[in-house]
Amino acid sequence: MSRHPGVPLAGYGIRFARPTESGAVAALLARAFAEDPVMAWMVPAADREGRIARYFRLAQRQQRPRAGAVRVAATADGRLLAVALWSGPGCWKTSAVQELAALPQYARVFGVRGMPRAGEVQNSLYEAHPDTPHWYLPVVGTERGLQGLGVGSALLRQQLAECDRLGQPAYLESSNITNISFYEGLGFRVTGEIRLPGDGPTVWPMWRG
Repeated sequence: MSRHPGVPLAGYGIRFARPTESGAVAALLARAFAEDPVMAWMVPAADREGRIARYFRLAQRQQRPRAGAVRVAATADGRLLAVALWSGPGCWKTSAVQELAALPQYARVFGVRGMPRAGEVQNSLYEAHPDTPHWYLPVVGTERGLQGLGVGSALLRQQLAECDRLGQPAYLESSNITNISFYEGLGFRVTGEIRLPGDGPTVWPMWRG
């Protein structure tokens, strides 16, 4: 394994994100998801990275009250290397009131014309979501250039070890086929395919139990 010159592999820790890091978390995830097949299909090309960052700012506001919340792998001086959003059993779904309140912000991300497509994606994922209580991983991203160094897997293994201790399953959707083997290495298995409407990309639901 080659070492990235800017990252001491033993020089980071895993912790909850601080509220003051919201912008840095969103920016990291925007870089990580700039070429994600589903994001590229939903989000207009104009200022895509900026739009995705706005989306992840909103996602954090919805996520922080939940069990699991926003976690980061970060160096001692505060440099963020990877981010994961976790939701504990029974609290993965955003309420209708929250969704309604967030509509103006979603419109800024997806554009008025893109809103129906984003809604279809959300509905498809909701319909496929398992009913069995579980920990849900909606988002995980590693800083560009740091993939393959073990930072992302270390971040996820923290919660997965707790799942194993409690005997609780975990669930995610992989929006990129190239990431499936990474999740399989953490004990997840593909359970099917979610084909997004309107000739959209395929998403792979994965379960770890």
